[in-house]
Amino acid sequence: MNERRDLVILGGGLVGMTLALAAAKQGISSHVVDKARPEELTAEGVDGRASAISTASWNLFCNIGLEERLAPLGCPIEAIAVTDGMKPGRIDFKPEPHEGTLGRMYANRDIRLALFEAARDEPLINWASGVEPVERQRGEHGVAVTLDDGRVLEGSLLVAAEGRQSPTRTEAGLNSARWDYRHRAFVTAITHEKPHGGVAWEIFFPAGPLALLPLLDLPDGRHRSAVVWTVDEQDAKGVTAMSDAVFTGEIASRMADIFGKIELCAPRASWPLTFHHAPHIVEQRLALVGDAAHGMHPIAGQGLNLGLRDVGTLVQVLADGMRLGLDLGDAQVLARYERWRSLDNISVMAATDALVRLFGIPGRLPSLVRRMGMGVVQRSGWLKKFFMDEARGMSGEMPDLLKFSSAA
Repeated sequence: MNERRDLVILGGGLVGMTLALAAAKQGISSHVVDKARPEELTAEGVDGRASAISTASWNLFCNIGLEERLAPLGCPIEAIAVTDGMKPGRIDFKPEPHEGTLGRMYANRDIRLALFEAARDEPLINWASGVEPVERQRGEHGVAVTLDDGRVLEGSLLVAAEGRQSPTRTEAGLNSARWDYRHRAFVTAITHEKPHGGVAWEIFFPAGPLALLPLLDLPDGRHRSAVVWTVDEQDAKGVTAMSDAVFTGEIASRMADIFGKIELCAPRASWPLTFHHAPHIVEQRLALVGDAAHGMHPIAGQGLNLGLRDVGTLVQVLADGMRLGLDLGDAQVLARYERWRSLDNISVMAATDALVRLFGIPGRLPSLVRRMGMGVVQRSGWLKKFFMDEARGMSGEMPDLLKFSSAA
């Protein structure tokens, strides 16, 4: 039997480990359980994805002590260009100089390494890796998780951070609305002749968007960007079978030569794209965070950021509850977390889903209507500022950990 801790966090990925570190900064201890070992999760080539870290999420990383580890590794997003098939009428989101950047691009592997290095040095985190839960118990006075190696971890609150297929969510009966977009995202990275200038491109096509996301130049000076190319599921087998040269040519044909000559510089991987949203994210002594609570299309790059806002909010309500003398699993504490996150979660997910459907309508007339609407946004200062604030995660009621950091 291990010592009892405040939280038992199931899932030690990007969201789960960020939660453990953020909680530790408030004096909240945790057990973190993950079936994978850290060396498996950080091995070269295991996860070639990159994530756009919003301003609010960067504030969170800085406020939990990751600034020094992460600052040299991220590429600032200076602007975002949104276009309908590279036709006239695009939107350019570019903040004023005093407003900072729109975010930073990071390789997921670099974030994991920073999180895991910090977790090893944190005495309030007990990290159990390479094991799986075989039994979860939630009772009036606490929670207990039995692992497949026989250990039993006890705490006051169980947190599910296991991802979209969360068995804890299913076991608790927290149903979610879900559907399959029948899209598949192909992820890789390219080097290119022309510099990206810190601009992230979102190029929409009826079959799905092509995102080009700025990364730091390679040590030899070659310019580099991450690629997320979304295709219809019925075309995915054909895309998978393409040679690297044909695959690169298909991407280049959709880019209108904005980067000049391009070459692949990373392995190709792909994931099916689905939607799920749990309207209730708490139960008796249980809270859902990240993809366990919501999963969306990557069209706006908000998936991880939404999960990190879950982290900041949950830690805030737990810390406030502790100051009031409440148990961390108290129903009042959890109800406040659910209320606080409900509007942000559903609004971001609804907006993302609407974008997928809006730009998925083929034909010249729909394209013309879309580009007219984009032109209105391009000419409207307040609309552009609204959308930029949303993208940066700097709107609405914000938990303290996501507010301004001197490093942001």
